[in-house]
Amino acid sequence: MLTGCHLIAGDWVMGEATFASAPASGEAHHFSVGTPAHVDAACKAAEEAFWSFSALGRDTRARFLERIADEIEARGPAITEVGHQETGLPTARLEGERGRTTGQLRLFAAHIRKGDYLDRRHDAALPDRQPLPRPELTLVQRPIGPVAVFGASNFPLAFSVAGGDTASALAAGCPVVVKGHSAHPGTGELVAQAIHAAIQAEGLHPGVFSLIQGGRRDVGEALVKHPLIRAVGFTGSLAGGRALFDLCAARPDPIPFFGELGSVNPMFLLPAALAARGEAIAKGWAGSLTMGAGQFCTNPGIAILIDGPEAEAFVAAAHAAVGAVGPQTMLTDGIASAYRDGQRRIAAGHGVREVLATSCDLRTATPYLYEVPAADWLADHALAEEVFGPLGLIVRARDAAEVERIAHSLQGQLTCTLHMDAADTAAARRLLPILERKAGRVLANGFPTGVEVADAMVHGGPYPASTNFGHTSVGTMSIRRWLRPVCYQNMPADLIADAS
Repeated sequence: MLTGCHLIAGDWVMGEATFASAPASGEAHHFSVGTPAHVDAACKAAEEAFWSFSALGRDTRARFLERIADEIEARGPAITEVGHQETGLPTARLEGERGRTTGQLRLFAAHIRKGDYLDRRHDAALPDRQPLPRPELTLVQRPIGPVAVFGASNFPLAFSVAGGDTASALAAGCPVVVKGHSAHPGTGELVAQAIHAAIQAEGLHPGVFSLIQGGRRDVGEALVKHPLIRAVGFTGSLAGGRALFDLCAARPDPIPFFGELGSVNPMFLLPAALAARGEAIAKGWAGSLTMGAGQFCTNPGIAILIDGPEAEAFVAAAHAAVGAVGPQTMLTDGIASAYRDGQRRIAAGHGVREVLATSCDLRTATPYLYEVPAADWLADHALAEEVFGPLGLIVRARDAAEVERIAHSLQGQLTCTLHMDAADTAAARRLLPILERKAGRVLANGFPTGVEVADAMVHGGPYPASTNFGHTSVGTMSIRRWLRPVCYQNMPADLIADAS
């Protein structure tokens, strides 16, 4: 079932060194360690494939995406089994994520068939215009070239080998080179097998897709610095993403780096909503905060409210709801260790009070809950940094003015949430202009965990939530990352790809 190899230009390739997976359960498997030489071979094959792949009709590329979805589904039980062993994620979660993965492949197939993403524009020639005639102008979006994608640790399917970055890049007409995440290499290989089968079935150039497993930092650096790579998609940590972003910017020919780096996703609980349904909000927050051991980039880690009796009741309700959640297995030992480090950082903050204390070790996570006066939170930037796991921090403000100061102080976020009733409209109207400058998605009376794959979705935001605030990594608009506009002047229409 598993070869432990890289997939490079249609060949399953071994390297000199191997690494062992670290599954949450079951036996470990050995996988080849990627090297810069593997990167070079994959990138050269991707460039060679670009000329034929980018010239394909939209319907042919759409069939290819649908074939990938079919091949993934055909391997569904094996993907779930290996994914559960490697990550510890429940089978229901993995099956749902697999459905999301195949769903977004089919969504992009439908999207490119419609052709709206091409943003076609046409200005007819005006040969008699004075004082100068106007030429005929046609604008069409065209694919940029080979794209590098880094698999995410927390989504072994939907944000990894055949995830949204890969699906949207292939839809755009760009070959893809994926650096698989070492947290789930077996899952990655099975998905790569599905893509390989789809390439063969559709008779495409094998360089359209390659997967390089494992590898140290030099593999990631070689990938983003390779002169044939034209853009990078990344989902991961702020430190890792920033390092790769800087490498992309420092190239002799800088390329765009589309990094989704996470956030604390603050919730603002406005007074009327807090008074009317604080307990229900607390229960909903507990479910969102602890879902999947809090290993979501949209995990709502901070709740902001005005101090008073309603705040006391909310804290008590949150304590009860979060305290009812048992230990959960985290994706990797490294993530579990980082979660414990983050918990200690929050607990050591000035003015921070422990609401719910638990203990966790090895690869398990238990939830923690803290509270802090707004003045102390505003004075300590470390309290506003993400803790990747089921840890919640309640920030208690003195009044509405202090709530607005908190909103102004926020760094870029993936999401911000307003819990509000009709009586809170005036306060929400003051906050919304602030929050829409801070986040890519602003919610009312909901919880941000869970990102709908749809036309209107924005999964991104100002830095450090993402490195490019004008784009999204989820939804059909994400295809724009891999396209650039080309204007054709007085060009015969039958020479212009996708002009009709």
